[in-house]
Amino acid sequence: MTDQRNGLSRALSAPVRRAMSRLLNPPTTAPIPASTVRDDSAVVDCAMYVDGVRQPGTWHYAEALAAARRHGGNAFVWIGLHEPGPDEFADIATTFKLHELAVEDAVKSYQRAKIERYEEMTFLVLRTARYVEHAELTETSEVVETGEVMLFVGPDYVITVRHGDACRLAPVRADLEAKRELLAHGPWAVAHAVYDRVVDLYLDVAAAIEVDLDTVEEHVFARTTKTGDIQRIYQLKRELVEFRRAVLPLGRPLSLLVGGQVPGVPKEIRRYFRDVADHLSRVVEQVTSFDDLINSVLQARLAQISVDQNNDMRKIAAWAGIAAVWTSIAGIEGMNFDFMPELRWRYGYPVVLTVMVAITLALYRAFRRSGWL
Repeated sequence: MTDQRNGLSRALSAPVRRAMSRLLNPPTTAPIPASTVRDDSAVVDCAMYVDGVRQPGTWHYAEALAAARRHGGNAFVWIGLHEPGPDEFADIATTFKLHELAVEDAVKSYQRAKIERYEEMTFLVLRTARYVEHAELTETSEVVETGEVMLFVGPDYVITVRHGDACRLAPVRADLEAKRELLAHGPWAVAHAVYDRVVDLYLDVAAAIEVDLDTVEEHVFARTTKTGDIQRIYQLKRELVEFRRAVLPLGRPLSLLVGGQVPGVPKEIRRYFRDVADHLSRVVEQVTSFDDLINSVLQARLAQISVDQNNDMRKIAAWAGIAAVWTSIAGIEGMNFDFMPELRWRYGYPVVLTVMVAITLALYRAFRRSGWL
């Protein structure tokens, strides 16, 4: 029996023997590294930085966190997520020991700009916005698209969670990796870069909305508009309100960062945040002025509609007055009384018509002089 086994083994080719050996004796280590990311994963990028320099290789967030803590205070991990689900984010929350309330806010969208402190971790929320290009403003045009960016900032990690496509963070990472000195300040340098990118997009949106407002204002006061154009003005006002909700609440979190009321922010990074706060204040002023302007344009258009309606009513009243002359004279002359003056007169009918035409011309001229016609 043993000889038969040996003969069968020699009869098999070498590749077959190696395949059977792998099946009977599986390797002790996993063949697929933990750093492999699934195609459907919410993790967009994961990297470890030491002294502001990105370390080579593809990292799993647990491996990167362990390696960063071995390096000490000069290393941190940056994970970028896009609309993560509760199940996938639960493992990340366990690895980084994130607070459950902050995790719940990060999974859900439509959050208000804020800063919350949980022991050594700081949770930040920003509303993002971008301008939607359109050939012509209509009553259904989308002018401003909004989204959210959440940040978990810890001593040796920063996690960015993006909802929507209003602000992509890949350019932020690329720009920041080219600034080694700034990135060496740690996770708060990433937070500043994200804030700066979001506020810069605010400036772009404000500049584009200003062009739309100028176009609407010019169109309204050109006196060539129609009654239906008021829907387009109202649509722009609604989009401006959405943009305002994204911009204004960010002022308080930035003031806390600039004023040093958030622990862990380096002094040098607070100076950079001060520049972002200056840009935000300019956007706030623009949004406030836009709101006043769109209200003025809307009121002006409503006033124009009222004036147009009054003009129409005056024209109708003027023509009704002219028609009343013909109605009254024809009504009297059509009674057919035997003893009516000029009833048997040969020239009575032409004279009556002449009188009616004369009165009509006189009334028409009077209405034209008064501006009713």
